Amino acid sequence: MSTKDYLEKDYYKVLGVSKTASQDEIKQSYRTLARANHPDANTDDPTAEERFKEISEAYNVLSDEKRRKEYDDARSLFGGSYRPGGGTGAGGFDLGDLFGQGQGAPSGGAGGGERLSDLFGGLFGGRGRTTTQPRRGADVETETRLTFGEAATGVTRSFKLSSEAACSTCRGTGAKAGTAPRVCPNCSGTGHDNRNQGGFSLSEPCSECKGRGLVVDDPCPTCSGSGRGKSTRTIQTRIPGGVSDGQRIRLKGKGAPGEHGGPAGDLYVVVHVQAHSVFGKSGDNLTITVPVTFPEAALGADVRVPTLNGLPVTVKIPPGTPNGRTFRVRGKGATRRDGTAGDMLVTVDVAVPDRLNEEAREALEKFRAATADQDPRSGLETRAKGM
Repeated sequence: MSTKDYLEKDYYKVLGVSKTASQDEIKQSYRTLARANHPDANTDDPTAEERFKEISEAYNVLSDEKRRKEYDDARSLFGGSYRPGGGTGAGGFDLGDLFGQGQGAPSGGAGGGERLSDLFGGLFGGRGRTTTQPRRGADVETETRLTFGEAATGVTRSFKLSSEAACSTCRGTGAKAGTAPRVCPNCSGTGHDNRNQGGFSLSEPCSECKGRGLVVDDPCPTCSGSGRGKSTRTIQTRIPGGVSDGQRIRLKGKGAPGEHGGPAGDLYVVVHVQAHSVFGKSGDNLTITVPVTFPEAALGADVRVPTLNGLPVTVKIPPGTPNGRTFRVRGKGATRRDGTAGDMLVTVDVAVPDRLNEEAREALEKFRAATADQDPRSGLETRAKGM
């Protein structure tokens, strides 16, 4: 706070009390004004927070006998002789001289600055203006189970979430009905303590108010003075296609609401995907193993292959297709993040019959005789010895 601001502010006027008001009158006025102007009770009024800061600032000075006397003495000393912009004249003086800023101030020595340094240092404690810091809401984590098809193409899910919110009884003040919190005397409402260590200034949550900036003398029976309560809400959100089992999805701004205008936290959804009896997944691609007969693999065939969410497709198996060969069907896979679809990978599995009738056996015996000169293991032993 500047010197000019300090001198011109009338804390008695801010609280609506006389200069001779008792401490009880000051406290009662503060509680009434603080309750009426608290930001949590005036979420639609952007000016409420500034009024609350000013009220808290005034109470922080006038509720302390020592600070109140210093404040009264300072205003009595300056009276109405202060002239914005400095300078001296009839009945006036230059505050720059008093604070070591005037032309006659000694350089680097004891000057007017020391005359009032104790006064203002004791009043503000080096902390500056009281402020209520915005707080980001907490992150929330939940989980959901999806079918294989839902995970591949995406689905809209409803989540019932429980998180912290402003207490419905005290509307976030933490104070019992008919009372109001007061500015923390330890941190002057900033919510943190600053301490020097090894040439560095470290900031940490105030040990007195636990970072809130306010102290509650008569706590709300519902929230025990925390100002927070449990809120249950249901939200709908889209789970994108292509998610995998165990994946953790971050939904920005869907977590617990913030405090004092702070942003909401994030919602994290852990996805559990049920296995499919036919399809598998490899990245953005679906996988499927299709049995084919030996004649289909040897002679070639057109094989109907099912898709996950649509009509079957026909895959052309060329003659001489070996077992385990994979064919790619474009655009029949899982949904990608950009909305396009991956592919479906079709792997051929040559089925060997475990039972043969007499006619099939005779046919295979003839086939073996006809292909006796074709040995698929030819040269295998020689290559093995050469390794």
